[in-house]
Amino acid sequence: MSIKIITDSTSDIPKELAKELDITVVPQYVIFGNKCYKDRIDISDDEFYAKLVNDNILSTTSQPTVQDFLAIYNELSADADGIISIHISTGLSGTVNSAEQAKKLIDTKCPIEIIDSKKISMALGLAVINAAKMAKSGMGFQEIVDAVHQMIPCIHELVMFDTLEYLARGGRIGKARSLVGSLLNIKPLLNLKDGEFAPVLQVRNKDRAKKKLLEFVSSFENIEDLCGLHSTNREEIAELIGRVPNFPAERVIMSRLGPVIGTHTGPGVLAIVLRTSS
Repeated sequence: MSIKIITDSTSDIPKELAKELDITVVPQYVIFGNKCYKDRIDISDDEFYAKLVNDNILSTTSQPTVQDFLAIYNELSADADGIISIHISTGLSGTVNSAEQAKKLIDTKCPIEIIDSKKISMALGLAVINAAKMAKSGMGFQEIVDAVHQMIPCIHELVMFDTLEYLARGGRIGKARSLVGSLLNIKPLLNLKDGEFAPVLQVRNKDRAKKKLLEFVSSFENIEDLCGLHSTNREEIAELIGRVPNFPAERVIMSRLGPVIGTHTGPGVLAIVLRTSS
């Protein structure tokens, strides 16, 4: 018997790491025209970004259905001491609502805790990864739930967008709406505040944006986890992460923004996510 950890595909946890830690990932949906794809199951990252950039079709996304969650909860509850289901911010998606509806419908004695991470991508992913590590170490259900809630405020992200076009047309732009229409070559840097994207600053080119990303890392002490994220430019984020001092390279998690997140962020994104001990 064990504690099962569930998340959704917006967590962008590398597939091998999710498998190693026994994390169940519920796929969201990406829609091009009349074709619907399960995130990272029916469409790969490379296929998605090629379609996003080259096809003259706007992509949209959809959260997992209540039935999707119900099927997973039924399957895992059969031999679990508890299920902890950690998901994308309710300010950006209705995923938590689908999970909550499924929890109401399931007939099981297995406790299910659904957590709104108030985060996205690997900011969500770091909470999930650490929950899975705690579950593997033998920590109890409520201990893990409490630890995740305490951990969430210690996870921070800074995201450099190449353009805000995709965020605006997908309706996920939040407090960064004022930046739309900024001068050409301006690179906006955003984070999540109260579950929505919010502007941090704007810089005039990518080199300055990269410098700000490094300054963001250096502004924190007691970094426990560090992740480099990209959408279509792995070499750039790898080079940037390589310039971070005083953090073991073997502990860095490298990840990619998948199709669902990529629908709203577009190509050319660089981001750093980190977790501090307090």
